[in-house]
Amino acid sequence: MPGPYQGSCLCNAIRFEVDEFEPQTGSCHCSMCRKFHGAAFATLAEARRANFRWIAGEELLKGYTADNGTTRSFCSNCGSSLMFASPNADPDLVEISLGCFDDEVPVRPDAHIYVASGAKWAHPEDNLPQYEAGRDSARLK
Repeated sequence: MPGPYQGSCLCNAIRFEVDEFEPQTGSCHCSMCRKFHGAAFATLAEARRANFRWIAGEELLKGYTADNGTTRSFCSNCGSSLMFASPNADPDLVEISLGCFDDEVPVRPDAHIYVASGAKWAHPEDNLPQYEAGRDSARLK
């Protein structure tokens, strides 16, 4: 299933495409991702900047930078959660909310991260590895 893979916000004003994904796709259970996505966790796929491009609406993109320096980007029109950026991340990579893709994509989550700070009412029930915090922290399962 070759790319490009297209995605968009809810109102379709912001559109983007990705040619190829990186191998890591994680579901983050931290409180900030839960609140930003309005869900038990956020699933984010990685792509190289060279494999990512805006098709339309980039000027509608807004960002919220939390106290820890992470930035979450969203559509200023409809509020769709689109991207995540950490100040410690590889600058050649972008993290994109997997739920925003319009096309079927060839990636699946490979881990749950920040599970220790996850909602007590939602526990991962699959067989993926679970980490206390990031992938370099203690593995819980």
